[in-house]
Amino acid sequence: MSRVSGVTIPLFSLRTRSDWGIGEIADLPACASWLATAGQRLVQLLPAHELSEGETSPYGALSAFALDPIYIAVERVAELQGLDGGAAAVLSAEERAELDRVRSAARVDYRAVRRLKQKALRAAFDTFRTNHLAVGTTDRAKDFGAFVEREADWLRDHALYIALRATHANHGWSTWPAPERDRAPEIRAAAEAPRDDGGLGTSVLEQMYFQWLAHQEWTAARREMRALGMQLMGDMPFIASGESADVWSHRSQFRTDVSLGAPPDDFSADGQSWGLPAYDWEAMDADDLAWLRARARHAAELFDRFRIDHVVGFFRQWIRKGDAKGVFYPEPEPEQQARGAKVLRAMIDAAGANAVIAEDLGVIPPWVRETLTKMGVPGYKVIPWERDADFQPYDPRTYPELSVATWSTHDTMPITKWWTELEEWERERLARVAGMALDLPEDARELALLRLLFAAKSDLVLVLVTELLGDKTRINLPGTVSDENWTWRLPRPIEDLRADQAIASRFAKVRALVQETGRAGV
Repeated sequence: MSRVSGVTIPLFSLRTRSDWGIGEIADLPACASWLATAGQRLVQLLPAHELSEGETSPYGALSAFALDPIYIAVERVAELQGLDGGAAAVLSAEERAELDRVRSAARVDYRAVRRLKQKALRAAFDTFRTNHLAVGTTDRAKDFGAFVEREADWLRDHALYIALRATHANHGWSTWPAPERDRAPEIRAAAEAPRDDGGLGTSVLEQMYFQWLAHQEWTAARREMRALGMQLMGDMPFIASGESADVWSHRSQFRTDVSLGAPPDDFSADGQSWGLPAYDWEAMDADDLAWLRARARHAAELFDRFRIDHVVGFFRQWIRKGDAKGVFYPEPEPEQQARGAKVLRAMIDAAGANAVIAEDLGVIPPWVRETLTKMGVPGYKVIPWERDADFQPYDPRTYPELSVATWSTHDTMPITKWWTELEEWERERLARVAGMALDLPEDARELALLRLLFAAKSDLVLVLVTELLGDKTRINLPGTVSDENWTWRLPRPIEDLRADQAIASRFAKVRALVQETGRAGV
């Protein structure tokens, strides 16, 4: 990696004048172009995989592969072009009023946005059925068919799973009747050779159509971003949800009899239980980790680089069965080391060199980071947490080049807020490293902190979009469920932010810092 600076921004947070209350895939080039004016050359997204009705956490998805149709820019869907009033023409007067509300709202209203977009997308599919599927020989019908064949390994199972969920009030597979729960041949046939039969086959085709649209928009957005000289970085959750299409269709490779979690630490005497399944390594070895390889390969098709969340889990999973005490799986340390190296090598081979980044925060055995270094995989350096035994902060200018430096993550406060929450002695020590006075005005202090970040020796540094704007909002507070989590949007549409002279001035100062510290992009 060359010295690059990038911005972490959730896809749901993007905002334009034409969106439908949530960031859209087609908005990515406009966002990248705007961030480039601050000298940034990479955009990092949180996971954008399909969520269930009512879910807001991007880490609780129904699929490790499928993009969420909620991010499709319906105004650009070919089947909705030419309507008087645009795609919103398919909505009722009440629904158009609702669209105006969610579009101007400060927070994402997932239920309302999903409801509106589903109506528009279903109208689009009805037109596609008539004009293309029924004909079969149009260019769009051929392109759709090619996509289905190309992505068949995950797409057929996902489309069938979502279609079946809809027949069970969106409840997960573990509650279904045995033939559907256990994937009887007659059930799988609806996805192996889907027919527009007005029933399950049509629903499967509809879900495939939604994924085709989302991946079309993604491919186009990446092409535009490359033309701008911007990279796209993603985020891969450690494991799939127990009620996901992946666990349903590859059940033998997951341990659904245990709960994955985290071992005891200073904050949890008994450890944590996340209610997630665990990988069954012995079963996954039987086909040479094919599912994980496919997952890494698909991530590399979507992103230039991607972060693997909770990478220590590939070395050792902390599992608990019922009320029993938690244990590591595997237990012997040599087996843990071998397991992590084997899994990471498989994913690197599938994704390509320099694509994988490891989230190695928290309690991590030293040999995990040694393995990452040997394999050329950068880990994270969160500046306030990088301290010696005497709590003296390490100077970011001494970090290894093979690392990702940042002030904050989506699970912490941005440094614009975190700074005021630190103890006085912590601020004094960080200020000493940064070479700044404690009594600097707020704007000057924030720029000085950004300068210290950009000066890090790390090849890649990431700044939260909130920090770039001087915003103090937290994107997520772990361990809580609230309307504040995962709903933050840019304060105004990108078009308006770009025209704001105060923001343009701040971005120009940030761009000068990027140039001063020798990072690419200016």
